[in-house]
Amino acid sequence: MPDTCNLVVLISGAGSNLQALIDNLGNDNPARIRAVISNRADAPGLLRAQRAGIETHVLQHREYPDRETFDAALADAIDGYTPDLVVLAGFMRILSPAFVRHYQGRLLNIHPSLLPKHKGLDTHRRALEAGDHEHGCSVHFVTEELDGGPLVLQAIVPIIAEQSLESLAQRVHEQEHIIYPLAVRWFAEGRLRLGEQGAMLDGTPLPATGQLIRT
Repeated sequence: MPDTCNLVVLISGAGSNLQALIDNLGNDNPARIRAVISNRADAPGLLRAQRAGIETHVLQHREYPDRETFDAALADAIDGYTPDLVVLAGFMRILSPAFVRHYQGRLLNIHPSLLPKHKGLDTHRRALEAGDHEHGCSVHFVTEELDGGPLVLQAIVPIIAEQSLESLAQRVHEQEHIIYPLAVRWFAEGRLRLGEQGAMLDGTPLPATGQLIRT
């Protein structure tokens, strides 16, 4: 493993998880964000990157005729930074199978639910409407199955009585900002890998739930 692990971070919006990654970088962390790429020119996260001195790039998906053409252009832009890891941080695009295969084993995502529960969008509302007692967030390797890749780390957030949607979302976001930098650091340090049987930490297969953190 090289001394430095080069990251490219993909965003579409505010970039709060990007900010958590930036804040976690330090002299003892081998991860280095080479670039932040967005499919939206107005994504506030681009300003976060620029303030941190990180190169930014915009590739607007509406300018491409289809998903495959956009993803091919996106991969070309990413590969220009020779990344060891590509990090999805609120990137609101479903990626094509060819793109996912190209980055197999070096593509991470964070999802605001306890996967495999509540794949897709509007997870906080769905958790409340389902009467769930627990909610949370999950870091996973990306595969061709939407929100279905091997789990690395999950933070469990208890749902309290009369929990509001806004309060639950905030509590989950707080945990996202803890577990995503941790998972990225594990990868950068060479501890986290995707093996034939799933995610592995320190050479040992992680359970199907990933490593669990209860809050």
